[in-house]
Amino acid sequence: MTIVLRLDRMMADRKISLGDLAGRVGIADGNLSKIKNGKVSGVRFKTLDAICRELDCQPGDILERIDDEPERA
Repeated sequence: MTIVLRLDRMMADRKISLGDLAGRVGIADGNLSKIKNGKVSGVRFKTLDAICRELDCQPGDILERIDDEPERA
């Protein structure tokens, strides 16, 4: 199982730049960039909540679970 971050897709849909979203959420551009590019091992719920609030979306719109293992018969 892998969790993939789809923040880039949501930002494009909402037409918001990384710098604008970082400012609204209150985190550094570099940290938001790492989240956007999936270069983090975790995201605080407080940060996820702030991102979702600014993008008017649900956590499931940003996080996607991908099954890496083949299905068993």
